[in-house]
Amino acid sequence: MSQQTFVIVGASLTGATAAAALRKGDGDARIVLIGAEQERPYERPPLSKEYLRGDPKASKPYVHDEGYYAEHDIDLRTGTRATAFDPAARTVTLEGGEQVSYDALLLATGAENKQLPLPGVDLPGVVSLRTMGESEALQKAARGAGRVAVIGAGWIGSEVAASVRQLGADVAIIAPEQYPLERVLGPEVGGVYKTLQAEHGIEQHYTTGVERIEGSDRASGVRTSDGQVVEADLVVVGVGVRPRTELAEAAGLEVDNGVVVDEYLATSADGVYAAGDIANAWNPLLEQRIRVEHWANARSQGEWAARNMLGEHTAYQKVPYFFSDQFDLGMEYNGYATDWDRVVLRGDVEGREFLAFWLKGGRVLAGMNANIWDAGDDIKALVKARAEVDPERLADTSVPLAELAPRG
Repeated sequence: MSQQTFVIVGASLTGATAAAALRKGDGDARIVLIGAEQERPYERPPLSKEYLRGDPKASKPYVHDEGYYAEHDIDLRTGTRATAFDPAARTVTLEGGEQVSYDALLLATGAENKQLPLPGVDLPGVVSLRTMGESEALQKAARGAGRVAVIGAGWIGSEVAASVRQLGADVAIIAPEQYPLERVLGPEVGGVYKTLQAEHGIEQHYTTGVERIEGSDRASGVRTSDGQVVEADLVVVGVGVRPRTELAEAAGLEVDNGVVVDEYLATSADGVYAAGDIANAWNPLLEQRIRVEHWANARSQGEWAARNMLGEHTAYQKVPYFFSDQFDLGMEYNGYATDWDRVVLRGDVEGREFLAFWLKGGRVLAGMNANIWDAGDDIKALVKARAEVDPERLADTSVPLAELAPRG
């Protein structure tokens, strides 16, 4: 059997995990891992948390040690951009014109920050956060700033606001929703985070949009749609991301809120797979197509894509998972809920040790454990069971969750 060549575009967590799984599954294959950043693959969650805060325990969050790729004969090409690929010829074209042939290709290009089409957004002092270098620059800028305005109250905006506040800066957060994280968690749990921010001195400007970034030579504040000017000498824009689908679109792949893939993470082109933030994947467990922008999905899908590139034909049907740490509130979330008809809370919400469940038609779509660390498996089992549960018993702390979620 001739040597196979696997090419991975995107030296991300997904790409690095896939490369490791490919090497484990095929000791002789040629593996080429291509990344536009100069850094070797690293994990992004710490960039808005402990790494941004300069925690002494937070070393650079690389996926593998520096020598790993050479030791495992993985051709890691950092600072290299793929400009196109041809599914018919099975070639990837790199900046500069080099072409790399492949037997199977994985697209792991992830996502990029959305930009605000506003006056002043290009001023010095307006920053965003996606890369390790941007996290380091933001930490330095925040330490020197008197006042920081964060636009956006999703996960990145909320985590950055908390971390920058912990660095000692005065922080204001601006968002059109009534509560932080409202789109994902709803008002019941979003309200917990709103109280948390207020307790730690974050100035809140909710239910308002942004008209412009004020300043001439550099940012001096944010003008909101309700006519206020929120003064700031550093403005962080955290309004979400969009999947990087340009290569896939140019190659003629099916794209719809990401690169469309089946349960095996295969795209509409033979021999081409996609995983991580870029992949809009059919999940047989949830019986719907979803695109997940979180660490656990990026890591797991990289491994699953590699298995299928090696011919295993293994369906990806994991329960989505993510986590967040803000001030003294840590949480884990298992499941996937974009709309629901009931939220059930269990435990001490005011003391911030509780569980939350998002239900539709009596079924648990997702659950969150806040500062409780032994409930994740039971929450996952409830989501997997897809059975109707009694909301009163679900809220009752005297009823073990395991009784509500048979694992048989």
